Amino acid sequence: MTERHVELVLFWHMHQPDYRDHVTGEFVLPWVYLHAIKDYCDMADHLERHPAIRAVVNFVPVLLDQIEDYASQFERGEFRDPLLRMLADPQLERLDPEDRRYLLDTCFQANHKTMLEPFPHYRRLHEIYGFVTREGEAGLNYLSPQYFADLVTWYHLAWSGETERRREPLLTELMSRGEGYGVDERRRLLAWIGRTVRNVIPRYRALAAAGRIELSCTPDTHPLGPLLLDFAVARESQPGAPLPVATAYPGGRTRLDAHVSNGRGAHARRFGRPPVGMWPAEGAVSDAFVRQIGTHDCGWLASGEGVLRGSLAAARMDDHRAAYRPWRLAGCDKPVLFFRDERLSDLIGFDYAKWHGRDAAAHLVGELNGILAGAEPDETPIVSIIMDGENAWEHYPYNGFYFFEDFYGLLAEQTGVTTTTYADILSRKTEPPPSALPRIQAGSWAFG
Repeated sequence: MTERHVELVLFWHMHQPDYRDHVTGEFVLPWVYLHAIKDYCDMADHLERHPAIRAVVNFVPVLLDQIEDYASQFERGEFRDPLLRMLADPQLERLDPEDRRYLLDTCFQANHKTMLEPFPHYRRLHEIYGFVTREGEAGLNYLSPQYFADLVTWYHLAWSGETERRREPLLTELMSRGEGYGVDERRRLLAWIGRTVRNVIPRYRALAAAGRIELSCTPDTHPLGPLLLDFAVARESQPGAPLPVATAYPGGRTRLDAHVSNGRGAHARRFGRPPVGMWPAEGAVSDAFVRQIGTHDCGWLASGEGVLRGSLAAARMDDHRAAYRPWRLAGCDKPVLFFRDERLSDLIGFDYAKWHGRDAAAHLVGELNGILAGAEPDETPIVSIIMDGENAWEHYPYNGFYFFEDFYGLLAEQTGVTTTTYADILSRKTEPPPSALPRIQAGSWAFG
């Protein structure tokens, strides 16, 4: 007899918009490669270190396009990102005032509590900046080329993943040195960034090939699909929402089909097969959107718990444990619908960063065991923790390293909690079948 347990789906959503100027090819913001060297590599490493843990990892195709774009820049040694160009520049003394201002405006953009304050040399650079800016623009002229060399180096060191700091001797060496970085050190750091960026997609591909994770995607460039189909659905969740003068988005249905097809095709080219399911942009769904996605052989969709509550309320259905089982739209076999546990997901996203890692992990596992304790004898709750896989961790000490080490470690020891994926749940075809929703009330993950 199988022991009673919760089936936990850990769903990490990786997304960035397209930061490229499509006239010049320049990257106007560096967040894709910075998250690659901090969060995408750390999240892969946590899973690699804990082979008992299963998860779903969702990549927006346009994010992967940009990761590959950066990888090709490193291979050619020709950078279309100004921050990388300046890191590689052997003659920082020739920086013009515009480039100096760019570095000063850019290289303190981080969570100061966790990514600047712990490092005395980086903190001192910020203190010097604060001092000279009190003198206005003239004060900035006193900053030396060495100041800018140290600044651009420390910014990248601060954005390095905690798992990489523990693995890569170069990072330890540079962080210990603290100052006086020359062109050789900067070029070695640049080479590490290139290796790390190039390894992101292969690492996740390998985890998926080993059966450790399920990879899913979002429609191509992250469109809000329900609004492509019908502007008026905005008022299903926000009755007073202002609407465009136009009655519909031009060619919206065809455009949505293209986003879904292109996204699934790009996923298949990178990972060898189309995704079983999809996370719609912002978890935004509507009745018409779900029906259209079903025509693309999409096995599952996920959205926010607020959407489920609104849909149940509209149908005058009351079920306080509704989020713990799969659903489908009446008349549609596909896709099967899963809904995010808002409370548990938001604890990770907004609260646990303030806790000791072990305490946060133990509390979360306790919450999962509490869900199991409240289940019916024949019920196997499916709990979906769905959240941003990249932005929350800068609020955690050590980029969340100790939280994940404790959380994944405790999960591996639990008999009452089993990590799984949506694809695995669907492949078993176990009873009971998904419950039927008469219709979907349009909304997103953000409070429905």
